[in-house]
Amino acid sequence: MPNASSPTRAPRPTAARPTTARPTAVRVARVAGLLALVAVVLLFPSLAADPFILSVGVVILSYAVLATSWNLVGGFTGYISLGHAAYSGLGGYATALLILRTGMDPWLALIAGGLIVAAIAIPVGIASLRVRGASFVITSIALVLILQLTFQSWHTFTGGSNGLRVPRPFGTEVLRPEQHERFFYLHAVLLALALLTWWLIERSRLGAGLKAIREDEDKAQALGVPTFAYKLTALVISAFFTALGGGLYALWFGYLDPIFQFSILVGTYMVLMALLGGVRSLFGPLLGAVVVGYAVEVFKSQYGDTQLHLVATGVLLGLVVLFMPDGVIPALSSLLNRRRGAASIREVSAEELAKQREEAAR
Repeated sequence: MPNASSPTRAPRPTAARPTTARPTAVRVARVAGLLALVAVVLLFPSLAADPFILSVGVVILSYAVLATSWNLVGGFTGYISLGHAAYSGLGGYATALLILRTGMDPWLALIAGGLIVAAIAIPVGIASLRVRGASFVITSIALVLILQLTFQSWHTFTGGSNGLRVPRPFGTEVLRPEQHERFFYLHAVLLALALLTWWLIERSRLGAGLKAIREDEDKAQALGVPTFAYKLTALVISAFFTALGGGLYALWFGYLDPIFQFSILVGTYMVLMALLGGVRSLFGPLLGAVVVGYAVEVFKSQYGDTQLHLVATGVLLGLVVLFMPDGVIPALSSLLNRRRGAASIREVSAEELAKQREEAAR
């Protein structure tokens, strides 16, 4: 116990206390941003100038669902799949065929189609997740090409090259603008579920294991992480949401073409959108979908069937890889953190520090 004769210790200098203010400000900013995003989504159909703009909004949300679903495996594990269109295409065809062949309710067919594709993803994952890197990329491309040829040739079951008409769930009495509005909100709900799933996984033990696989899979396995089981789980969840996105798009568009449904270009768009926004960010794929989806639709409307939209997306991908390899959102977050760090150097002056020491000594 110290007494009167004990030497007094010099008080430790105390730094400024922005620790409570900063996290609170960050939380407020995040909540405000989320509310603003929800408001934009809710008000977009009423603000759209014409049905074409509204249809572009549906396409962008469809891309956002697919990119977020892809990010459930690509962003967490680092396994780059260019053939994720296999799952969206299977989801579209499974939904349509369940309606046409069994007379199932369209919404039940949508859920059943997603579950069927998730079940198909299990043996596919068992076979493909045993390889890594470029070998995994080639395997994913091979899967989508095999499915494209199969569905293009299977005339008696899938309609072959002639495509497949999908019955509209709201019937013919609902006008096209109303169809767009309803499916816009349905895509928004599905996107919210995919984002919530990503958020929950990111904060779970599964998410920690998947991120360990992304950083160093061999080290994670040596530390006891069941790497194969975790990767397979992520792939199945990703395939389920991707299939739901493909099925919902099929119900909205009303027609399936195997060349488009099983296109490597669709899978490439998913990767580009996720990389553009940031694969390690919750809203990264959504931001990428807004930029890429809008740009693609504008190029198609302005230049028709030319391939300029492919050139533009290629240039955009190159710029992202060169200048923002982690994506737009992580780059902006890093910039803001650096600016805050530079500002925090001048938080306490020498006079203020001396005054704090005097107060502490009293």
